[in-house]
Amino acid sequence: MIRQVGLMLLLSSAVLIFADVMAQTKKKTVTTTFTVLQDMARNVAGDKLVINSITKPGAEIHGYAPTPSDIVRAQQADLVLYNGLNLELWFEKFYGQIKKVPRAILSEGIIPIGIAEAEYRGKPNPHAWMSPKNALLYVENIRKAFVKLDPSNAATFNLNAKKYSGQITAIDKILKTKLGKVPVNARALVTCEGAFSYATRDYGLQEYYLWAVNSGEQGTPRQIQKVIDVVRKNKIPTVFCESTVEIDGMQQVAKEAGAKFGGLLYVDSLSAEVPTYLKLLEHFANTVTTGLSGQ
Repeated sequence: MIRQVGLMLLLSSAVLIFADVMAQTKKKTVTTTFTVLQDMARNVAGDKLVINSITKPGAEIHGYAPTPSDIVRAQQADLVLYNGLNLELWFEKFYGQIKKVPRAILSEGIIPIGIAEAEYRGKPNPHAWMSPKNALLYVENIRKAFVKLDPSNAATFNLNAKKYSGQITAIDKILKTKLGKVPVNARALVTCEGAFSYATRDYGLQEYYLWAVNSGEQGTPRQIQKVIDVVRKNKIPTVFCESTVEIDGMQQVAKEAGAKFGGLLYVDSLSAEVPTYLKLLEHFANTVTTGLSGQ
């Protein structure tokens, strides 16, 4: 009798495990181009979809070279989400090999800020998610894409999107409060890439950088000297760089201009230090505020 009960329990456990596996396999799969979008999508999807990213944490996005395995995984997806605004310079060629898979552009509806210099002059700055206000549009575009993909779970997507939008709005208020404490004469953000145009616009900071977009020439002597002159002239106390590029050029700026190097900022990729989009924004607020306030 005891052996029969044990066998029944074992069979029941096996059935539950099998049912869970079957439920997982029935979930639709969404592929995103980079980890920030993956995290946003996961917050909207909850446990109703499988969300993955083509690029891995810490990867440089602009000039990424997709691998054959990336193409295979994307071909098996039910939907591809991408940023647009010329961020993923490789995407159109990549998508040409998986064009039977539906895609959704998440920057739709955003009013872009134009790049001010170099070969990208006049083209849109692609880092629109660095503005929490823009991020709300990303979330809405994700929600609409998911409802279309899997209407049976629309109620979950709608609820999750509303909750996540509230969290982003709360982070926006935190950024305003923290960055608002930076002294007026120090309200200038100096970075390696010009990836913070939307954030500097939202929070009243001047923006300076070594290069406009992560491609082509980066950290040339001319670029470095130009920023050294700006930092000296404006007595900017601290400079920063992004996590996905070499920091040597900006460290040289700090040394020759008499400024501090304030550390790394995260933009294009999540990491162990900033595992979510909300943590990325928190880190940005804390690092910039500390650096520019002389704390």
